[in-house]
Amino acid sequence: MTTIQWLCLVLYAFVVIGVLTQISLKGLAADKQQQHLVFGTAAVLFLFWVLRVGIHDGLDVHFLGLSVVTLLLGFRYSVIAGTLTLIGISFVGGTPLSEIAVQGVFSVLVPIGFTYLVYMLAFHKIPRHLFVYIFICAFFPGALTIALKTAFLGGYYWASDTYTWDVIRDSYIMLIPLLVFPEALLNGMAATLLVIYRPHWMYTFHDKFYLDGK
Repeated sequence: MTTIQWLCLVLYAFVVIGVLTQISLKGLAADKQQQHLVFGTAAVLFLFWVLRVGIHDGLDVHFLGLSVVTLLLGFRYSVIAGTLTLIGISFVGGTPLSEIAVQGVFSVLVPIGFTYLVYMLAFHKIPRHLFVYIFICAFFPGALTIALKTAFLGGYYWASDTYTWDVIRDSYIMLIPLLVFPEALLNGMAATLLVIYRPHWMYTFHDKFYLDGK
């Protein structure tokens, strides 16, 4: 393993272990609805992530969907769902074992952390409104998370001398403008449908903050 891979492994393990110590596993085992949300979300993410396209190994693209997952499950359970998905993708050969931690940091932690940061800033700094929740907390982070993930992974493959910068730029980085709007639309539409039909599932959404008196 390279130095970057070791650093990613330490960081990812630190966050996942921290998350597991902060949640009640007994409570999760007793809460059927939370189990269905976490494992059902992981299953849906698996379908999105396994349907990937690309010319070179590692430089492939797929829907991410982690912005709406973060809003649905919160930071800790979304990390668990993303990790389960990553394990499933690795099991079917989509991600080499040596790169699980790298993918975990750049494809799971970065999107989830960025989305939750935007949500927290919007909650405390911007007037709370349904459209603010959908566009600022779901649509906007969806666009930026796919761009950040692609840029960071491209940088990793360049820094590790896996591919030349020309290959990464032409086969991967240049796709960012084509990815941001579909990803944003996916997360925005999913968040809208969940808020309308299953608001009680959304960890970060409360009627008294976003609807009452508006």
